[in-house]
Amino acid sequence: MELIDGKFLSNEIKLEIAAEVKELKEKEAKIPHLAAVLVGEDPASQSYVRSKVRSCEQVGFKSTLIREDSSITEEELLLIIEKLNKDDDIDGFIVQLPLPRHINDDKITLAIDPKKDVDGFHPMNFGRMAQGMPCFLPATPFGILQMLDRYNIEVEGKECVVLGRSNIVGTPISILLSRKARPGNATVQLCHSRTKDLPMHTRRADILISALGIPNFVKADMVKEGAVVIDVGINRIDDANAKRGYRLVGDVDFEAVAPKCSYITPVPGGVGLMTVTSLLKNTLMACKGEIYPD
Repeated sequence: MELIDGKFLSNEIKLEIAAEVKELKEKEAKIPHLAAVLVGEDPASQSYVRSKVRSCEQVGFKSTLIREDSSITEEELLLIIEKLNKDDDIDGFIVQLPLPRHINDDKITLAIDPKKDVDGFHPMNFGRMAQGMPCFLPATPFGILQMLDRYNIEVEGKECVVLGRSNIVGTPISILLSRKARPGNATVQLCHSRTKDLPMHTRRADILISALGIPNFVKADMVKEGAVVIDVGINRIDDANAKRGYRLVGDVDFEAVAPKCSYITPVPGGVGLMTVTSLLKNTLMACKGEIYPD
């Protein structure tokens, strides 16, 4: 069993990005600028955004954080997005989810200029992804692809099972792994809450990707010997012995499943770190005009 070390990969990719930014500075070219809009006080969202801002500093990006109270109206948030769309110095921006209930997520996503949609959530980028065209990939699936590629894990011709059908992870990674690309060309099955006899499907998987958000859901008897297991889940569970009173676990019962695997991602220290790195890669591509040339 070999761990797919998200911390190591993330640091390695950040060094590559920092080297590119240094070249841009030496050429007196534009420096990538990422903005983030954070609404409300959700602890997980605040932690994630702090990580993004810190990562921007590490690679030499400019960053802007816009914080708004949860009482902000949908109209006011749309005005902020319009301003960011028109700001030529900002190459990409994200509106951190979840948003307060009185704000329509879809309406906000649609308002973002696809050329600045470095989260890869806009239908234009999603549609281009599905057709194999240049686009900003959703950050977490993009991170998974980089993990598979950099660990030289063969995907072509393999049976891949994805647990979870969200538009953020499950659905896009199922599309990406089935595309005629590298990594890709897998036979992909997308399972969800209505799938019958789920263990029967998961036991067939050469590559199992879980993005359910259910702590320790995947047990050892659901995984075949030698499988590659990618655990996207980041779940808080109470732990009186932990410093903060809780600890993070994935969707996979790691201690029981890991001995059966050829490769597995840990939680924490796995996919989550690659998500932020992928956001940086998208922002760099936006700055250089690689996806939507002027």
